[in-house]
Amino acid sequence: MIYTFNEASTTAQLRLLQGEKDLHHDAFADKGKPYTVAWNRGPAQIVVVDGIEHEVGTGEIVLLVVQQTFRFSAPETITAWQFNREFYCIVDHDKEVSCVGFIFYGLPSPMVVKLDEKELVSFDLLLRVFIEEFGNHDTIQSEMLRMLLKRLIIKLTRIAKVQHLAEEMPQQELDIIRQFNLEVEMHFRKHHQVQDYADLLHKSPKTLSNLFKKAGAKSPLKIIQERIALESKRLLLYTEMDVAEVAYEVGFREASHFSRFFKKMVGKAPVTFRANA
Repeated sequence: MIYTFNEASTTAQLRLLQGEKDLHHDAFADKGKPYTVAWNRGPAQIVVVDGIEHEVGTGEIVLLVVQQTFRFSAPETITAWQFNREFYCIVDHDKEVSCVGFIFYGLPSPMVVKLDEKELVSFDLLLRVFIEEFGNHDTIQSEMLRMLLKRLIIKLTRIAKVQHLAEEMPQQELDIIRQFNLEVEMHFRKHHQVQDYADLLHKSPKTLSNLFKKAGAKSPLKIIQERIALESKRLLLYTEMDVAEVAYEVGFREASHFSRFFKKMVGKAPVTFRANA
């Protein structure tokens, strides 16, 4: 079953999918650019994201961004919300939901959130309200659906803070981490050093390193390097670009420098990685 809300004037779209066997996304081939909140309501299964397998347990929710190519092993047991930027821009509305650079575009990516018994009941009730609202075709339907989506994202962000942060952090410190992750997402092709992002955030590299250590996260440099490597793998897997073109796309002037970087990060040369994929 697919419930759909479309707004012709803005091209905004929100979809709710239940029991659908055709739940997948190809970031390079598909025209749509949805964010996906996928709730596994069946047995544990595998989701392949950008060529890497991740296990999603019973009652767990995986959060996927528009740049990720994914496919579930048992999509018929997934309940998924998909929305585009026109329906709800998580960047423009970050002050409302505080999710950018954390559950979306944060680490780990994709983020998986586990629901306990209490939350399972709460999310089931929220799902019922969503379904009811999809049937209300009046002038305030769009705002009601946006309000419900915002509630969904806020609930997931609260749970993720408990499950994915090493210790409770002041919101101001978490906001710096989130902003760093977002800046990396926007600028990793151009900026490859921690100092570049420290300058953008008006913080010292040491301050950033200490914050990520406190959060139990990877170092800032590791995050930058892994984002570059991830994009490189995506381009090698899903496009016909040659190695030199991929190198240029992710900010390397010399293909040889890129090849050394890629082998260090991935363990294989770019040509070998593509051939073995």
